[in-house]
Amino acid sequence: MTQELYQKAIKFAGEKHKNQKVPGTNSNYLLHISNVAMEIILAYNVNNNFDLNYAVQLALLHDTLEDTDTDFSELLNMFGEKVAIGVQALTKNKNLDSKKEKMTDSLNRINKLEKEVGMVKLADRITNLQEPPKHWKKDKIQNYLSEAIVINETLNNKNEYLNKRLENKIAEYKKYIK
Repeated sequence: MTQELYQKAIKFAGEKHKNQKVPGTNSNYLLHISNVAMEIILAYNVNNNFDLNYAVQLALLHDTLEDTDTDFSELLNMFGEKVAIGVQALTKNKNLDSKKEKMTDSLNRINKLEKEVGMVKLADRITNLQEPPKHWKKDKIQNYLSEAIVINETLNNKNEYLNKRLENKIAEYKKYIK
């Protein structure tokens, strides 16, 4: 992994997410982004059979299209077609109505691309399976857990380490359903 690519991507993401917080906390959103990148780096330490530069760029940029004013052409110009298309696949289609449709569509697009894209989706959900915000009701927690199971099943061939990590996080997360 080159430091230059990492620095370019995290600087871009930091600027784009500068006023954003991790939902339900006072933490800057870069905490979430760096945790997703950390999961990718740890997966590489277990088995280095993927493109770390590509995967880390995707991890750092994965929410820029969905949660900021970034557009596809900006990613294309800054990071190239492969990264821009990967981030786009990780972005929910706002033109679809239900959360389920958005998730299914995104997972289908992810599965058509390189395994690194799916790995970032797995790492994202691993990172998100923390203690849910206090205001979440039982049904929302259950739905989030169900989504995690679908993600892990749909992307079960992307990276054995990350699939196992998500499986363990899912098991731990069940304690929040009371």
